[in-house]
Amino acid sequence: MLCYTESFMEISGQDSFLGQHGMIHKYLKNLALELVKPENLKEKMLPEMDKVARIHMRSWASQGIVDVKEVASNMIFEYFAKKLISYDETKASKKLKDNYNAFRDGLTSFPLNIPGTAYHACLQGQKKAIIVIKDIFEERKISNVNHGDYLDHLLEELNKEKPILNETMAISFVFLLLFAAYETASSAITLAVKFISDNLEVLVELMKEHEKIIENHEKGFEITWQEYKSMTFTHMVINETVRLANIIPAVFRRAVTDVKMKGK
Repeated sequence: MLCYTESFMEISGQDSFLGQHGMIHKYLKNLALELVKPENLKEKMLPEMDKVARIHMRSWASQGIVDVKEVASNMIFEYFAKKLISYDETKASKKLKDNYNAFRDGLTSFPLNIPGTAYHACLQGQKKAIIVIKDIFEERKISNVNHGDYLDHLLEELNKEKPILNETMAISFVFLLLFAAYETASSAITLAVKFISDNLEVLVELMKEHEKIIENHEKGFEITWQEYKSMTFTHMVINETVRLANIIPAVFRRAVTDVKMKGK
């Protein structure tokens, strides 16, 4: 069995679902998949992402030159922060994104916890982000108002007669879920743009596929699930991008028990 190193667990939090095993890990995995279950993808996330992408791409077009990784990261973060905890960076007094950036930049740094190091900044970013999420948690519990986001679902889990989650685990879970969602997706988008720009024949095929859908659309209409599923070549490009690119940060693991190979 493998586990994460002490330094990584210090960064992610000792109550993180990354440190869980067996039944609890399976439960948390299923809890995460609840966010992207088929009915959510079809009825909510696809039209929402379509709308968000249109807004941001219009903004990018007006800027001339953009840093794809940065703008994609901002777009995905904005969407999932609202989806998970109804957080709006433009209206919040405490900024989550900067703390997540510090966390990301020091995630695989040398574990030297001294002010001025990336590792120290990473720990501080994680700590401050957890405080913001915890404050949202507390406000939601007091208000008892349904926001229609993922946090509502987590609170339902916590309010069960015999909950598997505790509040600390739930907050850590939200923290890592948001990080995983925006960091991996923005990396994939960035690399897809790079690969497509290096292969113009792929761009031509993508344009043909998308223009065919646009021709059958009335202006302003959202993309449908059937249209999304019909994008055969687009899905091939996405799958090939994920295959070629390592969009998950490389994190060392250590063996908890000795591993025998060929009986030795």
